Amino acid sequence: MRIKNKYRKPTTFHCNAGGRCSTSAVVWSLVGCLVMLHLYSLARQKDGVRGELQLGMSHHPQFRELEAVEEENIQMPPPRKRSPRAAKRKPKRPTTIIDEFLDENSQLRNMFFPDHKTAIDPMKDAGNDSSYYHPGRIWLDTDGNPIQAHGGGILFDQKSKTYYWYGEYKDGPTYHAHKKGAARVDIIGVGCYSSKDLWTWKNEGIVLAAEETKETHDLYKSNVLERPKVIYNDKTGKFVMWMHIDDSNYTKASVGVAVSDYPTGPFDYLYSKRPHDFESRDMTIFKDDDGVAYLIYSSDDNSELHVGPLTADYLDVSNVMRRILVGQHREAPALFKHQGTYYMITSGCTGWAPNEALAHAADSIMGPWETMGNPCVGGNKMFRLTTFFAQSTFVVPVPGFPGSYIFMADRWNPADLRDSRYVWLPLIVGGPADQPLDYNFGFPLWSRVSIYWHRKWKLPQGWSGLK
Repeated sequence: MRIKNKYRKPTTFHCNAGGRCSTSAVVWSLVGCLVMLHLYSLARQKDGVRGELQLGMSHHPQFRELEAVEEENIQMPPPRKRSPRAAKRKPKRPTTIIDEFLDENSQLRNMFFPDHKTAIDPMKDAGNDSSYYHPGRIWLDTDGNPIQAHGGGILFDQKSKTYYWYGEYKDGPTYHAHKKGAARVDIIGVGCYSSKDLWTWKNEGIVLAAEETKETHDLYKSNVLERPKVIYNDKTGKFVMWMHIDDSNYTKASVGVAVSDYPTGPFDYLYSKRPHDFESRDMTIFKDDDGVAYLIYSSDDNSELHVGPLTADYLDVSNVMRRILVGQHREAPALFKHQGTYYMITSGCTGWAPNEALAHAADSIMGPWETMGNPCVGGNKMFRLTTFFAQSTFVVPVPGFPGSYIFMADRWNPADLRDSRYVWLPLIVGGPADQPLDYNFGFPLWSRVSIYWHRKWKLPQGWSGLK
């Protein structure tokens, strides 16, 4: 039964003679309705596109397989015995799964870093295991050696129809530059591998080598070279490499630039600088559909990201820059674009320890960027909160399957950095975002980004490595 509220205010407009107030109210009401209808039509339009994409995916058996959730059940080992004196002096906090991950003597070590017996070897007849990715296992090149391309990225060369994987060549001993310094390996150079299928990789050698004798050189072996990325400039015909350059104390905080006539090098190192006069650490570059390239880097003590276009020759930054994700403390950016929307995966800032990834989206690469939540699906809660014990580095589109990508990440091994592993997993765009955004009235128009955990997976049957 409805009860009339005698205190309820009437909804009629009280206006003076001439009706100015009611005319104004009606006009503004109509404007509000038109705005809401426009936003609704945009949402319906994008939902329609998303629905078509999702429908196409769901009817493909390989996509149904990749979207299946795999769970992991990790049993924590019993606590180690401590002497009564030690226990009395300092009560021990409960051991976490991240502690076990970082402990080279942990009983769980083989789960995070399987031994050489399980290595992925494309040159052996793997039978039913052929072309399967096994995240976290040792991955061998065609010479039978572990691939050394950490913090790397992929370039597809249109002329040779070949994929090139560039990354940090860390095949040296791990040490600490000083007592409180982070684990590190001397610069050896940038490794390059080539492939036609994104699974079988041939070692093309070190395409940018360290400087062995000149201590003032950016590439002197005791300095830092991280996250190299290469793009091709269609106008100049040059392959351009950008990378993070630093000293052993991480105070230089710069980017470095190198160039080559060929994807397999050698690359000529040009210079380093602080882009836009700001410090730069974790970084990546992104080449848009119109040929404009952008630098994205962590800055201001990693509290924010900066993004700005490169010059036409890709050899420098322009004077345009925007600050994004301010105060969010994100690093390890990996960008990609889908149906006109820019997406980015980032990690938190916890050194070599894994942490939670976040997905972000924007209608313009220059921002504003909005956070959509954790993209990780499957495993278990700790797998999702640690990005499957890995850190983002790059996202590769899968030709012929719109909305499907390979998420590339590194599982760092701070006890022996040369034995860090690769975690490649399927990334699919589609479905509603996880959390409301700060604008658009809280209703995001972008699709969800999902990274699915699999112990073993392969690309959809019939995919073509040729773009």
